Amino acid sequence: MSIIAAFSIVLIVLAIGDVISAKTKAFIPSVFVSAVLFLIGFWTIFPKDLIDISSLGMPFALLAMYLLITHMGTMMSIRELAAQWRTIVVALTGILGVCIATLTIGRLLFGWETVVIATPPLTGGIVAAIIMSDAAAAQGLQDLAVLAIVMYVMQGFVGYPITAYCLKKEGSRLLDLYRTGKVSKDKATQTEIAATVEMPKEKFKIFPALPEKYQTTYMFLAKLGIVAWLAVGFAGAINEVVSKFVICLIFGVVASEIGFLERKPLNLSGSFGWLMTGLMAYIFAQLAQATPQMLTQIVLPLLSIIVLGVLGMGVLSIIVGRFLGFSKEMAFATALTALYGFPPNYVLTEEASKALAESKEEKEYLMDEMLPKMLVGGFATVTIVSVVVAGIFVNFI
Repeated sequence: MSIIAAFSIVLIVLAIGDVISAKTKAFIPSVFVSAVLFLIGFWTIFPKDLIDISSLGMPFALLAMYLLITHMGTMMSIRELAAQWRTIVVALTGILGVCIATLTIGRLLFGWETVVIATPPLTGGIVAAIIMSDAAAAQGLQDLAVLAIVMYVMQGFVGYPITAYCLKKEGSRLLDLYRTGKVSKDKATQTEIAATVEMPKEKFKIFPALPEKYQTTYMFLAKLGIVAWLAVGFAGAINEVVSKFVICLIFGVVASEIGFLERKPLNLSGSFGWLMTGLMAYIFAQLAQATPQMLTQIVLPLLSIIVLGVLGMGVLSIIVGRFLGFSKEMAFATALTALYGFPPNYVLTEEASKALAESKEEKEYLMDEMLPKMLVGGFATVTIVSVVVAGIFVNFI
């Protein structure tokens, strides 16, 4: 298959997801539709390395991750980032709910080894899945090694539609407050103001605004690349005690607060959509590993553990979220980011906001309210906690 043919097929699948999401007003999220189409495609006519052929795999996906996460940091302030401790508590509580449900009810149904190997991938990303898969294979438990990988690959099929529902409910609640004047309408314009190159004067700003004649695509990307480069270097210097992706987010926040980076530099450079496309394509490439034979072998424990984990996550996160000022929908959605992380958490939030809002100001208000929680929740669970959980659980096999 030629590179242009592979690229076109990938984009056609992603575009179909967008169309169906738009037609259903985000009731069926685009990421769910695209995931189903890619899964069917890999089982039938798509080559397993379709994403690599299209040039949207590694190392482009890694570059996109660095730049996109640093860019996301520019959409937040230091004060806002510090205020997200409640989000982290809710997300961690959701992970605890997963562990409690799987290690009690799940253990009774499927045995200790199965739930110990399957739980860490359910709480986060590919790193946790690889740790548990390798550990299972080393013990000669090949079917459970496959379960760990397929758990990571398939959990999004549950997470995507539930999150879409929760975000639409939360968005509707927020819009009711906005439209009835129960919240300040000035807040709805904060994100829009921050998106302009001529930023308002900020407390920590030490760099002057970039003159208009130098506001070029190259300049925006160069500065963003420098900040991401420094973040990755710093993460390496501390032996990634904190994930390099979390460091990229923090460096993006700080760089925008001091004025070195503009708010939303990828939007200003016209590069956001292209990088997001590459990263989403790479996420779906993982579905090539999930063969029909694999799913047939492990379908019962796979589905049962996902359902148990999500129920435990929902109950505990909603209870704790209530005490921290979260609606039950926002608390559950925040915890659910553990099932897929970034960038699906961004895409789902944007789709819900776009489907509900009747104006640009309303959409910006919804994004400003929901996106920071979704981003921070995803980074806390997928990039940090899931690896910690895997490191603990691997000793229980």
